[in-house]
Amino acid sequence: MLDGKLFRFMPLIDFPLQELNEYSGRNPRPADFDEFWDASLDEMRALDPEVEFVRAEFQARNVDCFHMWFTGTGGARIHAKLLKPAIPAGKAPAVLQFHGYSASSGDWSEKLNYVSQGFIVAALDCRGQGGLSEDTLSVKGTTLNGHIVRGLDDCPERMYYRNVFLDTALLARIVMDLPQVDPDRVVATGGSQGGGLTLACAALEPRIRKAAPWFPFLCDYLRVWEMDQDVAAYDELRKFFRHHDPLHSRKEVIFERLGYIDVQHLASRIKADVLMGTGLMDTICPPSTQFAAYNKIRSTKEVVVYPDFGHEGLPGFGDRVFEFLTNV
Repeated sequence: MLDGKLFRFMPLIDFPLQELNEYSGRNPRPADFDEFWDASLDEMRALDPEVEFVRAEFQARNVDCFHMWFTGTGGARIHAKLLKPAIPAGKAPAVLQFHGYSASSGDWSEKLNYVSQGFIVAALDCRGQGGLSEDTLSVKGTTLNGHIVRGLDDCPERMYYRNVFLDTALLARIVMDLPQVDPDRVVATGGSQGGGLTLACAALEPRIRKAAPWFPFLCDYLRVWEMDQDVAAYDELRKFFRHHDPLHSRKEVIFERLGYIDVQHLASRIKADVLMGTGLMDTICPPSTQFAAYNKIRSTKEVVVYPDFGHEGLPGFGDRVFEFLTNV
């Protein structure tokens, strides 16, 4: 519940809940934001994804497991784990899964709960992170040790996350086109970076039926920076300024450029039903940054608030997500 009477306290690291419910974000939105993403989607749709399926070494009873490869922007070969019921019962629903920052799509066995409910599962490896997907982008300027700033000194089309966002939408399109899949029952989920990608995917592929992110990353960069929370997942922002703009003379230009890959500015495109989980003590992805995106969603939505939790497991939320997504 979001009844203010139940939350009469000031969170230690951010706005109180009443203000979070009204917060509209700080990071600037580029004037050509919509045109930029419409052109990016046109580029993605013109690709020949060259989809390939390779039977996986891992197999389970009544489940078929495959490595799925496709070609994304920049010619990168992108990898996803694909699991499907061995004996399909008509057109199946599908769930797209997105992982946390620097990680991978995870173990095959973690995905069997959805397959047991008749779902096809597609779990993306983000390009150049802990999984098998390639990062072929050649960019000007530094990347330091992180992906938010990768391509920041180049044209917006070469920014790392612009291309990962498109990978999520292309994955959704490929899965929806599979003959075994019901394209009207495709859902998406993930936490942290995976939460941000869940929202981006639902924004760029409006046929996504339901989306369940928790503590989404990649939202409202300027707010993170102004809170001095540009540490941990966002520390590359601080390092970028320290090494490349120590007097902050380029601050406005930098944050406007980051606006192209700010999930909050994509959120109004979402048509899916949304269930979001957040902890009010999150110092990795501050609650206000998450609400900047959530408050711009115009479709049916609900946020489950954990007052005493940070960027960590949210008790019971996994079950809520499972029930929410499988009821499609």
